[in-house]
Amino acid sequence: MWLVFAVLSAVFAALTSILAKIGVDGVNSNLATAVRTAVVLIMAWIMVFVTNSQNGIVSIEKRSWLFLILSGLATGVSWLCYYKALQLGEASKVVPVDKMSVVLTMLMAFIFLNEKLTVKSVIGMILITAGTIFMAV
Repeated sequence: MWLVFAVLSAVFAALTSILAKIGVDGVNSNLATAVRTAVVLIMAWIMVFVTNSQNGIVSIEKRSWLFLILSGLATGVSWLCYYKALQLGEASKVVPVDKMSVVLTMLMAFIFLNEKLTVKSVIGMILITAGTIFMAV
């Protein structure tokens, strides 16, 4: 089931990039990011209430709060940079560079989460990196 959600994530991420590139035209990139973030925030809280998950907020541990907050800050900085890059560059070049996060995530998962780095994953990272360089130049 995770694969279905991962594919849907990719489809909606692609749609997000195209819609953002059109939407950021003539709009300050920080303001555009704030609008997008507000919509995501409302949608996320609607899903919390639709799934009746709101009571779980009291059982979130301090460590989880810390890392969720840090993740939110990283997301915010990422989105601010992404929208500025979309405003300044072509979506077909910005998006592949942004997706280098795949390679960086794999490396960080190896370093910080002790996940395995296999020959297959290293080859994949090399191919993603080469493809990104090829597409962005």
